[in-house]
Amino acid sequence: MRDLALFLILLALAWAAWLRPWLGVLGLAVLAYLNPHAYGVGFMRTFPIYQTLFAVVCLSLGWDVYRHRTLPRLPWDWRILVFLLLWACFLFTTWHSQFPWAAWIKLSEVSKIFLALLPTLLLIDTRRKLFFLIATIAVSFGLVTLKGGYWAVMAGFQDRVYGPPGSHFYGNNEFAVAMAMNIPLLVLWLREARHRRLRWTLMAMVGLSYAAVLSSWSRGGLITLGVTTVFLLWSGKRKHLMLPLLMAGGVLAVTALPAKWFERMGTISTYEQDASATSRLEAWRTGLDYALEHPLTGAGFDGWIAVQPDPEHPMAWHSSYVQIVTEHGLLGMTLWTLLIFGTMLSLTRLAWLAQRSHAPPWAGDYAAMLCASLAAYAAGGLFLGLAYWDIPYHLIVLSVVLGHLVRSEAVAPAGKPAAT
Repeated sequence: MRDLALFLILLALAWAAWLRPWLGVLGLAVLAYLNPHAYGVGFMRTFPIYQTLFAVVCLSLGWDVYRHRTLPRLPWDWRILVFLLLWACFLFTTWHSQFPWAAWIKLSEVSKIFLALLPTLLLIDTRRKLFFLIATIAVSFGLVTLKGGYWAVMAGFQDRVYGPPGSHFYGNNEFAVAMAMNIPLLVLWLREARHRRLRWTLMAMVGLSYAAVLSSWSRGGLITLGVTTVFLLWSGKRKHLMLPLLMAGGVLAVTALPAKWFERMGTISTYEQDASATSRLEAWRTGLDYALEHPLTGAGFDGWIAVQPDPEHPMAWHSSYVQIVTEHGLLGMTLWTLLIFGTMLSLTRLAWLAQRSHAPPWAGDYAAMLCASLAAYAAGGLFLGLAYWDIPYHLIVLSVVLGHLVRSEAVAPAGKPAAT
């Protein structure tokens, strides 16, 4: 019965994508971040549901181009060039990998992630579509949050929460980072919402997101949550209201969280006495040493096979930065960090311009929340190997679309408002 429901959901998304290709982009976000097929028990668990919908979106887009004899305009941006250079770097390091049988498979997976971003660039061309896509991402993660946050509260924070089985963020640490990244997207939706019931629902989802991250028992998740909160306070318009709420939430958390939780979080300051922390430091040292010895080629995807001193007991990188520099060398590290932090700087500048009336006010809100979400990823990536997640690259593409919409609105003819 569950598989039949999932199949009907796929049919509905495919039909919507055929009628309106941009609706298919929203459907792809649902499949990527809600991972409904992970809850299947039969044939839908292994059915290529995402690939099927992506094919429908491409066919629908092709049919629209054929009917109207016009090609959708690709918004040009420096980040697109960096994307292409980063992919070329991945290809180069894969070609020189000592274990190509593993590297080529991973390159194929990453290439699919990059290719799946193209419909967003081509089809999300108005502010209205951009908002609906961000809201779709937020609610997709949010539904997972409702489950995890509800369980955290009902269990008295005594048990860890996890993400959908088989997803990139199934582990408790990855789950914490994903939920922290989603909080700014929920806040953006909250700022746009006008109906009281919807606003209360979104505020409840934000609160449950905090509860879910805390109940993940993830030390990296706690740091990520702190970074997210700082960015929200920095960009908040009503800090006099946010601070008391955060203080009240902190008091509530102190009274509800068990003593063992505080003992685990306390190891952040005493990492040298923690076996997990020392193993991470050893993995970082090993990876960085290899990167310095092979600055151009790195070790290639899944390079732990060549780098780890004990292949039978491999250590995870436990850091996206170490993962990138070890596997793709200094050039790959430069391009990857430029993509992440260059986008954050661009978004910060756009938010600054909006505050001074040099850009639309709505664009400032979008820029600030996208930047906060990327900051959460950058913080979580310090302690987890998240370099090949799809969500940060999706946020970067949304930033490209946002910049294009702002520029289009600025050059719109007088008396003729830009499309929304």
